[in-house]
Amino acid sequence: MFSLNEFWYLLVSILFVGFIFLEGFDFGIGMVSRFLGRNDLERRAFINTIGPFWDANEVWLISAIGAMFAAFPNWYATLLSGAYVLFVFLLLSLIGRGVAFEFRGKVEKQAWKNAWDWVIFFGSLFPPLIFGILFSALMKGLPVERNMQMNAGFLDIVNLYTITGGVTLTMLCLWHGLIFATIRTMDDIRDRSRKVAMKLLPINALLLLIFSGMTFFETDLFSNHSRLMLYTFFIGIFVYLLAGFFLTRKKDGWAFAMSGLILILSISSIFAGLFPTVLVSSINQSYSLTIHNAASGNYSLKIMSYAAIALLPFVLGYQIWSYYVFRKRVDHKEHMEY
Repeated sequence: MFSLNEFWYLLVSILFVGFIFLEGFDFGIGMVSRFLGRNDLERRAFINTIGPFWDANEVWLISAIGAMFAAFPNWYATLLSGAYVLFVFLLLSLIGRGVAFEFRGKVEKQAWKNAWDWVIFFGSLFPPLIFGILFSALMKGLPVERNMQMNAGFLDIVNLYTITGGVTLTMLCLWHGLIFATIRTMDDIRDRSRKVAMKLLPINALLLLIFSGMTFFETDLFSNHSRLMLYTFFIGIFVYLLAGFFLTRKKDGWAFAMSGLILILSISSIFAGLFPTVLVSSINQSYSLTIHNAASGNYSLKIMSYAAIALLPFVLGYQIWSYYVFRKRVDHKEHMEY
């Protein structure tokens, strides 16, 4: 039976996994719209594929950070203060991206729209890159001291391993967004998106293999959870091959499910591999934060559990309903808002 600490670690993990899965295709669309869209109508078509969803998808991140703050305040305080600069860039990117979605169509001047298109591009590029760096740093370890303070230098967070993780996650989101475009657009835009997604298959496969190999040597995940990590690795290979198979057969819905499952396996394996640690100390393993020494009191966790169990079904139901209502494909020849 789960303890409350384990329950809340699982919930935080699910929220981050859900965020990467849902916002991953948003980030991918934001990156490709600037270059794959040949004119303003096509760029608006790409943006409109995520128009009804992107803000609701970001709620998963707010919920994940909020759950960290409430359930594991020491984890929240140590990580967010120690990697403060990265989180500032992350927040500015998300703010700029959201503003750009709303503002790009307010003035009918090409220079105005081009400027906001670049904001959308960089606002979609930086978040998965930053999250990839942060997740990789969590696995590799950060200089957490005995008093749970973290005085991390630039190279402690940004190094060859974490940059590789950031680039890998960014490319997976780009690929996920392209496949999402194939189920949300029509005609030439859909065909171009599928073609580029096919070109990314060998590139992303190579990145995943390189990062997996680096994770084996740079972290303790494989030594601490060898069976789990090996199962995840081989399942991931099988799912990735299925994604390529479905893309070649133009079964876009199944291909999207497989690309999403790759992201789910990747992020969930990080949290499963870390458990019960939430923040590895590179100074001394005994200084690491765990689900026990980083957690709130038992009474606080119990009250929050009641609230989460009561409210979560309504949130999930609303989001599922919104995806059902806006399931129609976007036609770039029709009038669009953005």
